Amino acid sequence: MTSVPVDPAAAPRATPAPRPAAAPRPTGDVGLTGDVPPTADVPPVGSVRRADVSADERLRRWRLVLGGDEADGTGHVLAGQDAAMDGALTALYGKGSGERPGRDRSAGLGASAPSVARWLGDIRTYFPSSVVQIMQRDAIDRLGLSALLLEPEMLEAVEADVHLVGTLLSLNKVMPETTKETARAVVRKVVEDLEKRLATRTRASLSGALDRSARVNRPRHHDIDWNRTIAANLKHYLPEHRTVVPERLIGHGRASQSVKKEVVLCVDQSGSMAASVVHASVFGAVLASMRSIATRLVVFDTAVVDLTDQLDDPVDVLFGTQLGGGTDINRALAYCQSRITRPADTVVVLISDLYEGGIRDEMLKRVAAMKASGVQFVALLALSDEGTPAYDREHAAALAALGAPAFACTPDLFPDVMAAAIEKRPLPVPDAV
Repeated sequence: MTSVPVDPAAAPRATPAPRPAAAPRPTGDVGLTGDVPPTADVPPVGSVRRADVSADERLRRWRLVLGGDEADGTGHVLAGQDAAMDGALTALYGKGSGERPGRDRSAGLGASAPSVARWLGDIRTYFPSSVVQIMQRDAIDRLGLSALLLEPEMLEAVEADVHLVGTLLSLNKVMPETTKETARAVVRKVVEDLEKRLATRTRASLSGALDRSARVNRPRHHDIDWNRTIAANLKHYLPEHRTVVPERLIGHGRASQSVKKEVVLCVDQSGSMAASVVHASVFGAVLASMRSIATRLVVFDTAVVDLTDQLDDPVDVLFGTQLGGGTDINRALAYCQSRITRPADTVVVLISDLYEGGIRDEMLKRVAAMKASGVQFVALLALSDEGTPAYDREHAAALAALGAPAFACTPDLFPDVMAAAIEKRPLPVPDAV
């Protein structure tokens, strides 16, 4: 999101007081940068250079940012579309809107489904999709609107994204049958969008990695790995000719349709890992579609569930999860370890914030044993666009000491991480612990 171009020097000298108990309003494209079609009384400002912004326009922007409390200091009165936009923001971020239930509020959406439906329509009219998703998430978190998502007409009004899918999955067990079909349609839309974004690059990266991981000693010319070949034949260097005469060529084989690698995705389904569960399910389905990779998907909390037989449809996978509950990483890894038949050709990906409710020392011994047997072990604190979450730093440091650094991974980086693991190269760790 782009920030709102305001000039503090042009604001009134009175120091604006923030509204108590209110979360900050989104400061990105909140209708101030030309995303909303202009009306007669709302001039477009997105293309106006800062030097050309009038004093009145600066006050208008400050008024929209500060929210119009008595102490906002602008004295600016909103009208038309500006007033409607401000009302939508105030319903969510107004004074007291974030208070606990039972306290007085001066603004809010209340518990009325029709009023929430109107509000959802308003924010989709006034704000771009990226801001709408943030406001929806804040409404669910701050105002406790999760129960309203159990109504089909409400689901049809929301902007679908990964976070909404996580909320729906957490409500799966209490969702009435009349809502489940609508919820599945919402989840399927998000999943299909993710697949379109991620599938092609994932297949291309891993297909190349599988080709390169199959080393042969009599490669075709185009398949020669020159770096490895030269390194293996340095003792045959001829100084008088200033060249290396290779006695042994090292190259890449061509991956056949037979299984070359096995991948085990071991995914923590505690509530904080919702976005990671969604992305892991999508990647699991993509990997399962590649004949050269045998893919297994295991989700866990204090119990372990193998969802491998549902990988042909990631929506079924997601509705087979149950977000929330405790965490027993050791038990989950024990199950995964028991399913490994070709350690040297296996990649185990643990996706967890590492808050272990099971036996810590046993978990670490299990990781060490897998690595000693030849398994490539990858520890991801998150598989999402949200950055590094809260995690158990002691466990992360212990894994790093075993040669398995734990780090957060975005969906766009995941194909590169998997390609490196398949080729047994150093992982592209963005933030090593």
